[in-house]
Amino acid sequence: MELAHSLLLNEEAYNQLGEVQKAEFIFDWLRYLEKLLLATSKSDVKEKQKALVEQLLSLLNSSPGPPTRKLLAKNLGVLYSIGDTFSVYETIDKCNDLIRSKDDSPSYLPTKLAAVVCLGSLYKKLGRILVNTFTDTVGNILKAMKSAESQGRYEIMLSLQNILNGLGAAATPCHRDVYKAAKSCLTDRSMAVRCAAAKCLLELQKEAIFMWSTDLDSVATLCFKSFEGSNYDVRISVSKLLGTVLARAIISKHPGAAVSRQSIRRVSLEEVLELLGTGFLRGSSGFLRASGDMLKGTSSVSRDVRVGVTQAYVVFVSTLGGTWLEKNFATFLSHILSLVSQSHPKATQTQTDAVCGRRCVSFILRATIGGLLGEKAQIAAAKDICQAIWKLKKVVDVTASQHMLVCALQELGNLIYSLGTTAAPLLQDSSAGILDSVISVILHPSISVRLATAWCLHCIAVALPSYLTPLLDRCLERLTVLKSSPEAVTGFSFAVAALLGAVKHCPLGIPHGKGKIIMTLAEDLLCSAVQNSRLSAQRTQAGWLLIAALMTLGPAVVSHHLARLLLLWKCVFPVSPKDLETEKSRGDSFTWQVTLEGRAGALCAVKSFVSHCGDLLTEEVIQRLLPPLPCAVDLLTQLSSVLKTYGSTLKMPSVVYRQRLYELLILLPPETYEENFCAILKELAADLTASDIQVAASAFLLPPLCHQDDLVILSPLLQETDHRFIEEQLLLGNGIACGSLEYDPYSIYEKDVEGDSVPKPLSPVLSVISSAVKLFGVICAHVGEAQRLSILEQLLDSIKHTKGARQQVVQLHVVSSLSSFLKYLAGSKGNLGSEEMRKPALALVMGALESPNPLLRCAAAEAWARLAQVVNDGAFTAALAQVSFDKLKSARDVVTRTGYSLALGSLHRYLGGISSSQHLSSCVGILYTLSQDSTSPDVQTWALHSLSLIIDSAGPLYHMHVEPTLSLIIMLLLNVPPTHAEVHQSLGRCLNALITTLGPELQGNSTSISTLRTSCLLGCAVMQDNPDCLVQAQAISCLQQLHMFAPRHVNLSSLVSCLCEILLDNSVLVNLCSPYLLLRRAVLACLRQLVQREAAEVSEHAVLLAKDNREELTSDANIREVGLEGALLTLLDKETDQKLCHDIKETLNHMLTSMAVDKLSFWLKLCKDVLAASADFTTVTCVDTMQEEEGDKGDDASVLTTGNDDKSFPFTNPRWATRVFAAECVCRIINQCENAHSAHFDIALAQEMKKRDSRNDFLVLHLADLIRMAFMAATDHSDQLRLSGLETLLVVIRRFAAIPEPEFPGHVILEQYQANVGAALRPAFTSETPPDVTAKACQVCSAWIASGVVSDLNDLRRVHQLLVSSLTKIQAGKEALSHLYNESASTMEILAVLKAWAEVYIIAVERHKSHRQPLKTIPCSEESVRNGPHSTDGLLDLVHTDLSTLSRLWLAALQDFALLTLPSEFASQLPVEGGAFYTAETSENAKLHYYNSWALILHATALWLTSTGFVVADPDEEAAHLSRPVTPTSMCQGSSSGATVKSPEDVCTDRFHLILGISVEFLCSLRSDATMESITACLHALQALLDVPWPRSKIGSDQDLGIELLNVLHRVILTRESPSIQLASLEVVRQIICAAQEHVKEKRRSAEVDDGAAEKETLPEFGEGKDTGGLVPGKSLVFATLELCVCILVRQLPELNPKLTGSPGVKATKPQVLSEDGSRLVSAALVILSELPAVCSPEGSISILPTILYLTIGVLRETAVKLPGGQLPSTVAASLQALKGILSSPMARAEKSHSAWTDLLRSALTTILDCWDPDHFSLVDGTHQELDEISLLTAITVFILSTSPEVTTIPCLQKRCIEKFKATLEIKDPVVQIKTYQLLLSIFQYPNPAVSYPYIYSLVSSIVEKLQEIDKRKPEDTAELQIFQEGIKVLQALVAIAEEQHRSQLVACLLPILISFLLDDNDLGSATSVMKNLHDFALQNLMQIGPQYSSVFKNVMASSPALKARLEAAIKGNQESVKIKIPTSKHTKNPGKNTSIQLKTNFL
Repeated sequence: MELAHSLLLNEEAYNQLGEVQKAEFIFDWLRYLEKLLLATSKSDVKEKQKALVEQLLSLLNSSPGPPTRKLLAKNLGVLYSIGDTFSVYETIDKCNDLIRSKDDSPSYLPTKLAAVVCLGSLYKKLGRILVNTFTDTVGNILKAMKSAESQGRYEIMLSLQNILNGLGAAATPCHRDVYKAAKSCLTDRSMAVRCAAAKCLLELQKEAIFMWSTDLDSVATLCFKSFEGSNYDVRISVSKLLGTVLARAIISKHPGAAVSRQSIRRVSLEEVLELLGTGFLRGSSGFLRASGDMLKGTSSVSRDVRVGVTQAYVVFVSTLGGTWLEKNFATFLSHILSLVSQSHPKATQTQTDAVCGRRCVSFILRATIGGLLGEKAQIAAAKDICQAIWKLKKVVDVTASQHMLVCALQELGNLIYSLGTTAAPLLQDSSAGILDSVISVILHPSISVRLATAWCLHCIAVALPSYLTPLLDRCLERLTVLKSSPEAVTGFSFAVAALLGAVKHCPLGIPHGKGKIIMTLAEDLLCSAVQNSRLSAQRTQAGWLLIAALMTLGPAVVSHHLARLLLLWKCVFPVSPKDLETEKSRGDSFTWQVTLEGRAGALCAVKSFVSHCGDLLTEEVIQRLLPPLPCAVDLLTQLSSVLKTYGSTLKMPSVVYRQRLYELLILLPPETYEENFCAILKELAADLTASDIQVAASAFLLPPLCHQDDLVILSPLLQETDHRFIEEQLLLGNGIACGSLEYDPYSIYEKDVEGDSVPKPLSPVLSVISSAVKLFGVICAHVGEAQRLSILEQLLDSIKHTKGARQQVVQLHVVSSLSSFLKYLAGSKGNLGSEEMRKPALALVMGALESPNPLLRCAAAEAWARLAQVVNDGAFTAALAQVSFDKLKSARDVVTRTGYSLALGSLHRYLGGISSSQHLSSCVGILYTLSQDSTSPDVQTWALHSLSLIIDSAGPLYHMHVEPTLSLIIMLLLNVPPTHAEVHQSLGRCLNALITTLGPELQGNSTSISTLRTSCLLGCAVMQDNPDCLVQAQAISCLQQLHMFAPRHVNLSSLVSCLCEILLDNSVLVNLCSPYLLLRRAVLACLRQLVQREAAEVSEHAVLLAKDNREELTSDANIREVGLEGALLTLLDKETDQKLCHDIKETLNHMLTSMAVDKLSFWLKLCKDVLAASADFTTVTCVDTMQEEEGDKGDDASVLTTGNDDKSFPFTNPRWATRVFAAECVCRIINQCENAHSAHFDIALAQEMKKRDSRNDFLVLHLADLIRMAFMAATDHSDQLRLSGLETLLVVIRRFAAIPEPEFPGHVILEQYQANVGAALRPAFTSETPPDVTAKACQVCSAWIASGVVSDLNDLRRVHQLLVSSLTKIQAGKEALSHLYNESASTMEILAVLKAWAEVYIIAVERHKSHRQPLKTIPCSEESVRNGPHSTDGLLDLVHTDLSTLSRLWLAALQDFALLTLPSEFASQLPVEGGAFYTAETSENAKLHYYNSWALILHATALWLTSTGFVVADPDEEAAHLSRPVTPTSMCQGSSSGATVKSPEDVCTDRFHLILGISVEFLCSLRSDATMESITACLHALQALLDVPWPRSKIGSDQDLGIELLNVLHRVILTRESPSIQLASLEVVRQIICAAQEHVKEKRRSAEVDDGAAEKETLPEFGEGKDTGGLVPGKSLVFATLELCVCILVRQLPELNPKLTGSPGVKATKPQVLSEDGSRLVSAALVILSELPAVCSPEGSISILPTILYLTIGVLRETAVKLPGGQLPSTVAASLQALKGILSSPMARAEKSHSAWTDLLRSALTTILDCWDPDHFSLVDGTHQELDEISLLTAITVFILSTSPEVTTIPCLQKRCIEKFKATLEIKDPVVQIKTYQLLLSIFQYPNPAVSYPYIYSLVSSIVEKLQEIDKRKPEDTAELQIFQEGIKVLQALVAIAEEQHRSQLVACLLPILISFLLDDNDLGSATSVMKNLHDFALQNLMQIGPQYSSVFKNVMASSPALKARLEAAIKGNQESVKIKIPTSKHTKNPGKNTSIQLKTNFL
């Protein structure tokens, strides 16, 4: 194919190819040429132009296929528009000659057509240049048209369209001729020609004024005619033409010149509407020529005309636009409604017609009001509709207005539904009186109006949940009052049922008590039905309807009324068959009518119960449901005789009864009615083959039984389109009514399948058939084989015995039932049974495969596949395939060939694919042949579809056929005429299947693969150019597949531009451009996939495309400004299809994820524009006032106000759903920035980086926008938007709270926005706000207060006040909150408030603590908190005022939570009336809210109890403060009946156990969804609890409790990886151990006090391990603690586990530095370990000591890494600290354990010393492993100083220790030396000479040597200086310790060293700073030593005059400077001192 890529056609390569390849080659060349011409320079083109033209024209004669001729023509046009035009006339003549040619043979046809297309293209491109030739051309073309066949007419029409387009006004002379020709084509028998003609006329009307003036009527009539017998495409094209022409007629402003030429009449709106109305009501028969039957009133308008006109109405209004509609809405509405008024009796003469007419009217209203108007205009429209309803209600003639009312009410409902809570102002507006007007219509005499009213109320309730309960109350009250009016009983019962159906859409629900009221009312209606015969039917129906609707509330409500329901159900049927017989003989037609109505209602109620309350269907309930069933079935069998007896009035009730029974039986498990199978089957067979069924409605029965994939080959009506709502009626056929509510009032409470539209049940006659078909499938699968066989044979006979139309009907029903049976059987993995069964089944299916009804053939093919599945026998499958082969080989008729080819394709669908390659080859061979049968497009379509199924089921086996199949597809794509779109669609499916089969192989580079890939891309290109939208959709999904498998080979820019063109076309008017929903879906599915991988590229391509197409569409201005993202947002706002909207959101989310951080300003501006576009003027003014409070922020507000005046606003009035999405996007953007650069949340850094490069953009710089967006959303009318806005605000507060404001140190950047935050929150606390919004706002309040942004109390009070107000509101408990919603909603609100307060209190206490920490560490009582410093305790003071109330409510909430979390077996013990904040009935719903908030409440309660120190105020006094009634479940008060008041101790114990119980219950069974927040809060609560002595004493005294807690914490540590949770757990463990220590100490103390004088020996042993020292696992606190600590340590340092390292000994591994978290955990565990010996008895301590020492030293060994600067790693510090704690434990001194401890401690010291020895170290990496000497030395020092002397003084150990010190002194590292000196100093100063003297003797000499060495060398840097200073300190210490006789020697050593460092005057000036420091240090020390040891000093001075002189010089010479320098020298000394002190406090 590469050879095709040249400017001129490569003829050598071309001539070597075969026929098919030639076509491909040419097409590829032309495609390339099209791009190349635009890219080549003009001069190059002109040079080659002649040759190129010749080549192109020569191609005309090679009979090019449709896509090729289109491209060829396009290239010619482009070539001439770029190059010279002088030879163009020759080309035109040549084309004209080809057209004139007399050759009519089919082979010449493509050439003629190509010539026609070329002319069109040339004129379109060159336009006016060719003006002088065009009359001849047009004449010639029109002449050719007279003899042309359909393809010719099609191409000629399109060509004329292009000619008109190119010439514009210059073509006027030919307008009339073209108009005449197009007129005849508009009613052509070929649909494609009609579409082409419509396009041609659409082009013509741009210039031909007469079309929308003088000839307007005839254009309209012509269009009406064209609608007759049309298909969907024609209706779309022609309605577009008609709508546009009529819109032109209204808006045209004629130029003055034109008026003089032609007299033009102005057309008024009324006339136009009248014209359309005529088409709608009378169809195409025109005004005057009303034919005879029309006058007689027999015929009605054909449905396709009516549907076409309906679409034209929509196009008409869409073209005029939303503003026009707003202005003329009243006129438009009254006209549209009048279409179904009784003044046109023809339109509504039968119910069927009326229903269809209403559908059309509803569609017009929905598409215009819903699609074109913004929210404000919609509210105005709703008021207009309401006026219309008032007017219609007053009409005297009731029937006249009924259909108009139905349409108006349904539209009003839909309108309010789509507005959601933004409709609140509309309903509050008393002047509009919406609710009154709707409710007043409930009493209308017509049942359809009453139902429509009920549905309208349903919509209002779903949109505005706050109206649900008031509406329900109002209707129930009217129903009770007006019980004696039949209209009121049905009307209000419909309304109540509809409102109950709305409950499941309203998460906040209705009060639980309503169920009881409704049930009582229903029972009352049923019981009183017999009292008054005038009302019995209505009351019976109403009673059962209410019960059925009540069932939708679900098990929680229904369980309370179940017994009554079962009782009523039992009573409605007679008890025994005998009673049924007697019943038959009694009564009359009327009583039977009521009885059947009642029984049908009861069946319906039980069906509703079974389908909505599955959880209640226990065995017992099913047993109670069953008894009436046999009787119900008996009645079913008797119905026909009842009908005979009482006449045909019972016909309808009996059909309804049948249907209800069937529906119930389908839902029940078949085993429950086994004994009735026979009777039911008989009835079903009779229903399916009944003699009186007239209509064959395959369209509703069969689609569910066909395979979804197969339906696409049938009419596009079966596919989803935007016009599905009205097109459905055409699908059903003329005699059948569409679904409508009045056919089944019971459907009013069911959830509708299609979103917001009205339920559309079919008429009972049809729905009984579809239920029968379903039930037949179920029962037939459960009966015995013999019975199954006989019933199938019976059905087969019934088809044979009927004739004609009836036979078709019966066949349809029977085959549907068989399909249903096979489908059910396959679903339940059943088997068909013996061989005999196959015969009748096969006969039925084969009969259907040859049926003329294509839908039936489709269903039969599916049944064929199911048959193979249920027989599941290879031989049978092969036989089925053979049958298909034989039939296909012999048959010649279209029906058989299509049926069997599909059967062949679907045969292996359920068998796991095709496994035999021989079978595959046969199939492929036959289908190849069929798909090339150009005489019948149908056969081609079905065969190709079948081929695509075979490719799918063959999978990898198909590889050998890929190449031939691909070339077949390409050949057909290039040759099948465009008029046969359905063939192209099947070809697209084949190509898609092939691409899937090839899969990732398409990435390969071999020649064969790249050829295949090129062919695939070529196929996609051909399909993209196809005029049919569904073919384009196929092309896009093929490209999407290719992009998935071989992304590098798909040209992204052309794909994106193709997608954007389709989409943007849409964004002008959804109703006008690509009207094909499936195409739009394909585009978005593709986009969604592309942006997942390369969002940025897609976005760039889209913007580039928009810039290139500047002159094209105005809407592209849109994409240039707002990018693809903005275009998608606009589309999201207009689109109504759910799936599409979901895809748009997903696409935007992917784009946001990958690009928001880089294009931050752009995305934020988009979101802001969407949110601000709708900002009402009210919110704008509100912002203004806010800004003024702030001071100088006035300009910000103006941004909002001016934004609205600006006309270039990219988004006009976006709907609330789009705004919610924008608010969610803002939150997502913030989250995205979190993972990006840190500057997004650091204003100083951001500003600096912005300065460096202005392109940098950071989130923090947009904070004002973020706050403003959150504010706009949070103060909107729409509740959903308010929730999103509050969520955004919450995210902003959490992310930005801590960022400091660089300009005002000590402040944060959020502080300036406090007024905005306050203003955003205030509206959420008004009384009418729904609880969910208030709950969210509470969360934001607490976050704001807790964030610490505002420190000034007065500012905080604003927000704090909001929380106080809500606290006051909830203090009354569950009783006082609003009764609008379910009780669980008030639970939610109460808990949200309590949780918010808890969060604030926790933060207040934390801040209070952290401010007080530096001052004093002991916790102080509440009083001192009150009197503490004002600024820090302010928050705590604020909370303190409400704390007594809060603490009570918190405890109550915790008790509720504790009760609710009890296992189900304790249910009987729960309080009957519920808890403090929940009612017993709603406990299930309430649980969720408790789960969300208990943790923080628990933490706060624990803190409060801690702060009171568990001191309870007098309970009576506390009870007096209660502002809500005391419930028995309230904490710490007895019940009000005066039961015994608990003692304070008991109260405390209860509270303690409550908190502990909740915590343990939660922590021991952590659910996977438990949040980190809850776990942390729970652990913090335990910490707070154990901070106070009283609870510690409880835990300490109850050992089992402590152990249980430890085990639970162990589990938490094992299951949760988070370091913060593990640390918190360890802190609790430490507190438990402390509690145990305190307990043991207390017991020891009291024992000592008691035994006072007694002998010490007799003291009992306290602590674990008692006398034996044994610790029992599970019973021992210490053991549990050890387990837990080992778990932590081994997890961080696996080397500690001897099992892992493989040896018990100490094995050297490389020491490691742990992460910060790891170090913290290890340190915490070590602290706990060191506390353990104190909990044990002496014997016990001996058993645990080895473990503790092993672990502590192990940590030391594993983590002793050298750090720079001689710091110790934190783990080492901790282990040294722990060692010190262990070594100084009293147990080491206790006599019982002394000797054992001594041995163990010696071993431990040996271990430490061994760590050091090289022979213990394997050579790691060939070098000695560097251990940190300092750490080990410090450890040795700790041993020396902390243990009793006998541990370390045994010679062998002492010797080794001294050696270590010696060795260390030799190390050159200054840091090591300094530390060694410091450690030695501490040893030398040890009071016990036995310990310190050996060290002194061994080490002093080497120290003195070292110092003298320094003395000789002179220190050079500060490190050496420090070493020297430390050394001197050691010597000074020795001087102090030494005995008198040795002291002189020491001083004699020390003085020379010091004096040698004194400098004389001359040197001092030039000395380095180190030397100066040294001089000062020496001098100062000398000054100290002199006076202290004067005698020795004098002796030394005397003996050495040189020294003396030097000293004196220094003292004198520097007298002055010394005075100044002494302070500084002190400073230099201090660091040394400090470090040694630090070390001491640390571990020594």
